[in-house]
Amino acid sequence: MKTAAMPYVVYLSEVEFSAVRSQGPGGQNVNKVSSAIHLRFDIGRSSLAPTVKEKLLHWPDQRITKDGVIVIKAQSSRSQDGNKAEALARLQELIAQASVVLPVRRPTKPTFASKRRRLEGKLLRSGIKLNRGKVEV
Repeated sequence: MKTAAMPYVVYLSEVEFSAVRSQGPGGQNVNKVSSAIHLRFDIGRSSLAPTVKEKLLHWPDQRITKDGVIVIKAQSSRSQDGNKAEALARLQELIAQASVVLPVRRPTKPTFASKRRRLEGKLLRSGIKLNRGKVEV
């Protein structure tokens, strides 16, 4: 069970965009227009909460560099504006995932009835296995 997290706002002043050429098929448009977007977000210099920063820095994700910079490439749209919106949405989703706080699990003891059911199952199973021996003629 996950608890709801407060959504963090990503300020555009903390995000750096750069336009690059898209990869893959696309005809002449892909050769002429730099419509793909590289988004760079420095975790250390951001205004995120320290716990979220720490979680993001230790996140096992290839989009996060060793220097603590998130790099997201968006190229599904033919326009720069569409790709910027997609990259920001993916960044927001990544930060939302990191800001989720899981509740602390408190271990409990098994009940008397569950212990009894487990032992009855073991007894039944051992009886089945016991009868699998060689047949004496």
